[in-house]
Amino acid sequence: MTAANDDAGPDRRWPVLVVVAVAQLMVVLDGTIVNIALPSAQQALAFSNSDRQWVVTAYALSFGSLLLVGGRLGDMFSRKWVFVAGLVGFAIASAIGGAAGSFVVLVTARALQGVFGAVLAPSALGTLVSAFNDPRERARAFGVFGSVAAGGSAVGLILGGVLTEYLSWRWCLYINLVFAAIAVAGALAYIRDGRPASRPRMDWPGAVLACAGLFAIVFGFSHAETAGWTAAPTLGSLVGGVVLLAGFILAERRVRHPLLPLRVIVDRARGGAYVALGISGIAIFGTFLFLTFYLQVVKGDSPLTTGLLFLPMTGCILISSNLSSTIGLGPRALIATGMLLDAGGMALLTRITVTSSYVSAVLPALLILGLGLGLIFAQTINTATAGLAREDSGVASALVNTMQQVGGSIGTSALSTIALSATATYLIGHPTGPLAAAVAATHGYTIAFGVSAGLLGLGCILTIVLLPSRRRLADPAGQPRLPPAPTAPAARSEAIPVALCSCSPVITTHDLRLD
Repeated sequence: MTAANDDAGPDRRWPVLVVVAVAQLMVVLDGTIVNIALPSAQQALAFSNSDRQWVVTAYALSFGSLLLVGGRLGDMFSRKWVFVAGLVGFAIASAIGGAAGSFVVLVTARALQGVFGAVLAPSALGTLVSAFNDPRERARAFGVFGSVAAGGSAVGLILGGVLTEYLSWRWCLYINLVFAAIAVAGALAYIRDGRPASRPRMDWPGAVLACAGLFAIVFGFSHAETAGWTAAPTLGSLVGGVVLLAGFILAERRVRHPLLPLRVIVDRARGGAYVALGISGIAIFGTFLFLTFYLQVVKGDSPLTTGLLFLPMTGCILISSNLSSTIGLGPRALIATGMLLDAGGMALLTRITVTSSYVSAVLPALLILGLGLGLIFAQTINTATAGLAREDSGVASALVNTMQQVGGSIGTSALSTIALSATATYLIGHPTGPLAAAVAATHGYTIAFGVSAGLLGLGCILTIVLLPSRRRLADPAGQPRLPPAPTAPAARSEAIPVALCSCSPVITTHDLRLD
């Protein structure tokens, strides 16, 4: 509980939504805009192909491992000032990266961006929730926020191509200063200050175990992409990460003020939503990653054109995410339907060839995928964070971001390994020719699409099994439990939907080469 509404009065709700949406757009943009600029940055700073992945991995490591701590900071202090601190820190880190004169400085700046992104993301959503108490207005606000978050990835592809082509790769980082300045000014003008009446304590042993365990897992999957799954650092990191996280869970059962109260994850509805987010996070990277490779490397489209070609999918995400709250179905039916649609879209992509046209082979799949992703994100965000007290809301928000981040890391590494292995096997068993490399690469991509389709099909089944029915989500009086209806201020539970920043596609277009 808070001493007072710490975010907005009735006349400030919609300006607060704009402020939070701008901040979210900045974080989501960063996931794709930097990757578009990466080849130019590599040429300017003269770092090797083997070092190039660390520009992406440094951000993922710091962001993914610190999210739980960032979520707890928002629960401990004023969300307004945690939010502003995250914005300012992210802007400073972006300025350092834009001015980087060496590879080391650039990677350090990316790691700092991840640190402040982990602080910023949970507080941004907590601010939005406190500003909207009416269920209908909250649904509209979350629809707008989800649309910005989902569409930011495609905007990043386009904006990154424009800035890199007409200005410099450095402006792909400098542009964050513009977004941060707008968001800070809006936060100071419209977001009210407020502090928890009873401040929770930081669980430092749990924080160390959680950060170290998540760091090890994300590092292990990232390292597997270049060194292989059997390399000692890869296996050591993955095994060590699992052991540390197991120790974290045991520790959380014994401390008075746990970093992650186990009541957050043992709820059947929330637990099922976390599983759905993790599986979808793994699988959707098959779309963003390999379809980008296909369009740019095989079909020869420019980064800017590729970004534009993703827009139909983004439009469908916006439509379905906003309509999902008005459809008279429960979360289980909508999430399962989204998983099934995405599995079908991935299955369509397994049929592409070197000579396939965008309109007939790619566009239908993108439309189906967009509709499915909108349903999945809108419903899992709401379900995974609903019905929580304020002292748990920031951590729950961070946990869903963590599921998405770790899922994305697993998807990038595992699917890349599968695609590369399929490509190499195809080249061995087929004759060489002018198009042999392109044909083999496309074959590898389709295998990855097939695996993603299978994962989404599994996700559909698990969603049906794990998530309770709509009737069981209702209380004895027949009122829906997800999301909770607002009650008196002293007893109001606040549900935080989770930022989609960790779902931004990690695209490095030169990681899979045809030569």
